[in-house]
Amino acid sequence: MRDTIDLGGISADVVRKKIKNVHLSVYPPDGKVRIAAPLHMELDTIRVFAISKLAWIKSQQRKMQAQERETPREYLDRESHYVWGKRYLLKVIETDAAPVITLKHSKMVLQLRPGTNDERRQEILDGWYREQIKAAVPALFAKWEPLMGVKARGLFVQKMKTKWGSCNPSSGNIRLNTDLAKKPPECLEYIVVHELAHLIEPTHNARFTSLMELFMPKWRHIKEELNNLPVRHEAWGY
Repeated sequence: MRDTIDLGGISADVVRKKIKNVHLSVYPPDGKVRIAAPLHMELDTIRVFAISKLAWIKSQQRKMQAQERETPREYLDRESHYVWGKRYLLKVIETDAAPVITLKHSKMVLQLRPGTNDERRQEILDGWYREQIKAAVPALFAKWEPLMGVKARGLFVQKMKTKWGSCNPSSGNIRLNTDLAKKPPECLEYIVVHELAHLIEPTHNARFTSLMELFMPKWRHIKEELNNLPVRHEAWGY
């Protein structure tokens, strides 16, 4: 069941779930508001709660709307691309062979077939970033799962438009945003710990915060770093 409420010019989507408390979220890049509420909670009660948080909502929206955007990608020589927080200049080599991406010093060498269009170039690069995440995560799981007393059952890496990661506590599956491979390594580690913590506490309540403080005391600093880094230039959807 889904409703929409107006908060003085700000639209908020309301989603009903089998939960005990109301959860308010503001999503990048434009600050879309989403409220998860118990199944039988009255809409007026939800609206009163959201209005009480209006100053916080507006503050989050201002931060997101001011966040730097990447310039549109053209996949041409000397274009800047990032891998684990480091800047590389793209070098495109056209040859009749399978696509390959390699890092050489400060260059990202993109080998592809002649005539490969921008859409396909983006697919090749996105696929390469996906593989970087898949290669990095097993060591992080091996480090954090025993410390936290949890076990993820499945890992999925994909382009995500509103989140850096997500967790389904019921299935034990964790999803990670492909773009994390562009960010400093500690950002991926923070998101992994965040999602593993959801296997203990599904919501972002006080217990969840205390778990993050226990396992990763500097998590707020890393979260701020991640959220201040440039995001894709596209208008993300919700």
